[in-house]
Amino acid sequence: MTIQHPSFGDISENRVIIFDTTLRDGEQSPGFSMNLDEKLRMARALENLGVDVIEAGFPVASPGDFEAVNAIAKAAEDVVVCALARSGGPRDIAAAGEAIAPARRKRIHNFISTSPLHMKYKLRMTPETVLELIASGNRASRQLSDDVQWSAEDGARTEIDFLCRCVEVAIRNGATTINIPDTVGFSTPEEIAAIFETLRQRVPGAEKVIFSTHNHNDLGLGVANSLAALTAGARQIECTINGIGERAGNAALEELVMAIRTRHDKLPFTHAVHTPSLLGVSRLLTGITGFDVQPNKAIVGRNAFAHESGIHQDGILKNAATYEIMTPESVGWTKSALVLGKHSGRAAFRDKVASLGYTLSDAEIEHAFARFKTLADQKKSVFDDDIIALVGEENHLDAAIQFDAIKVQSGSERDAWVELTLTVSGAPKTASVTGNGPVDAAFKAIAMICENDARLALFSVAAVTGETDAQAKTTVRLEKNGRTVDGQGADVDTIVAAVKAYVHALNKLMTKASRRAPTELSA
Repeated sequence: MTIQHPSFGDISENRVIIFDTTLRDGEQSPGFSMNLDEKLRMARALENLGVDVIEAGFPVASPGDFEAVNAIAKAAEDVVVCALARSGGPRDIAAAGEAIAPARRKRIHNFISTSPLHMKYKLRMTPETVLELIASGNRASRQLSDDVQWSAEDGARTEIDFLCRCVEVAIRNGATTINIPDTVGFSTPEEIAAIFETLRQRVPGAEKVIFSTHNHNDLGLGVANSLAALTAGARQIECTINGIGERAGNAALEELVMAIRTRHDKLPFTHAVHTPSLLGVSRLLTGITGFDVQPNKAIVGRNAFAHESGIHQDGILKNAATYEIMTPESVGWTKSALVLGKHSGRAAFRDKVASLGYTLSDAEIEHAFARFKTLADQKKSVFDDDIIALVGEENHLDAAIQFDAIKVQSGSERDAWVELTLTVSGAPKTASVTGNGPVDAAFKAIAMICENDARLALFSVAAVTGETDAQAKTTVRLEKNGRTVDGQGADVDTIVAAVKAYVHALNKLMTKASRRAPTELSA
């Protein structure tokens, strides 16, 4: 059995469409805003990864969002580029259609809330008005794109009879994909499966469309609910890299595709994702956003294939399958740890960067290689994690504020003194400041140079690797006017790493300040 779809042609019954919303729902997370260049880098990585659909943003939300969606639409080669719009917003739909117009393959995704709670308190609309907007929104979307998706925001908490009516109206008025989100992460797998089974049985025309699932992770069930939807007939999964997204996040793309690959006996589906690229795309995102995944994160966490227990180590040495249900290489990990040193050349460095899952331009390789040589002179051994931290800083090279140099004097019997030089919009600026320790003095110097009154909400330090010459990896969280961002920095000098993290956060805060949040968001 096959389904005819405007973007994908004949789709086999077991083919799963991977709909990535890292650049839309994922970016709505506090502190995760990306600039245009960062969005384009992520979009290229996602297309190379093999996702089927990239939800590039919400064009009507801000000029920056429109520009990003439009730029991704121009750059995309074969992936479907999707733009979000409200069903009841003609201006939304027009902006979405204009933003995606350059794309070879495009989709408009319109949505409206359907649960009693949302209709009464958020929309303040009657069910009949919502049905009218579903009809008009999908008709308007279909005039601008043959590929139209409709979502029932808070669909998992919508009364099933009304949900059936909503889906029927959406299909009748041109929707080719129907998405039922668990917007607040409230449902269980059994409940999600029952919704899709009921819709497919009761709604006229259901056999002509693709059903999609979008599950948030508030109870830690995002992946489980998505897989349950697949078994009940959904054939599109909406997900994000590293599971980022509103509140507790979305179902994680890497976990979903590896569950399908690893448990094909129970999940007999196929997808187009190139799984050895998963780790590289995960690391690209963490480098751009400044948010690391937790060490025990499935698939891409640094402990995902680590074994400390003697019993486990003995089993692994005898047969890796005793404690590993997938190979590290299948998701992009390498087994080597100590790789490069001060005598290594560009070819070895480029090969190592590629083996770790990164794709850098020639200019970026040159920048990273120069910093690698400096690092190799400072450290006895350069490990994979050192290279990862170093390459991650390539994402900060074109920022408005750049770290240049720092001088520090401190001791137990005197205030710390710092002389800091930053380049701000191309011009070097220097400040000399005293403080209660070198980090305090350095942060005061940054605030003086940049004339910024953001509040420091978090400062943390961790070692990238072991030994006394390890790089310090620092995280700085800044808050201003209700906005929160995290920045990261790495260096063998902890003070330098702290300054880099603070500057990274400031650059992100500047990016986020130029954005305007939409009044209503999907899923």
